Amino acid sequence: MAATNKLAGIVSRINQLPEFARPKALSLFFGKAVPFTGTTGIRIEALDQERCVISLKNKRRVQNHIKGVHAVASLLLAESATGFLVGLNVPDDKVPVIKTAHAEYTRRAKGDMKVEAYLSAEQRERMLTEEKGETSVPVTIHDSEGQQPIEIEMIWAWTPKRR
Repeated sequence: MAATNKLAGIVSRINQLPEFARPKALSLFFGKAVPFTGTTGIRIEALDQERCVISLKNKRRVQNHIKGVHAVASLLLAESATGFLVGLNVPDDKVPVIKTAHAEYTRRAKGDMKVEAYLSAEQRERMLTEEKGETSVPVTIHDSEGQQPIEIEMIWAWTPKRR
């Protein structure tokens, strides 16, 4: 029997909507499924099994004391983008868990933030075929000036669900 992933089926149906409607539908869906992401105002710009792009406006509710996007909010962006990808690729009989989040803040972030995360075909195949494992999910964060104020590494693991 082929591995199933209900989340991938839902996202696939959302991705059949007209392009202008996809970000709102994806953001609403994940905001309900993962309430904290909805609270912060994360917007899912694009999501499929290979790539996730999300953004966050630099609004008061996510700012730090110097009016930039708070450090923890930027970590939430990276964790969300990588987690959504892993969640789309891990079969329903396994559970994805964040194992390591390493962030190095290299410069002050300016304005809105945009995050892109990717999975290779090899990573996706491992998630489908290996009972348990882990992988580093590539992710980049850019601010409104196109700079990368944070270097982030996110390592995700997957294990069989407890019965």
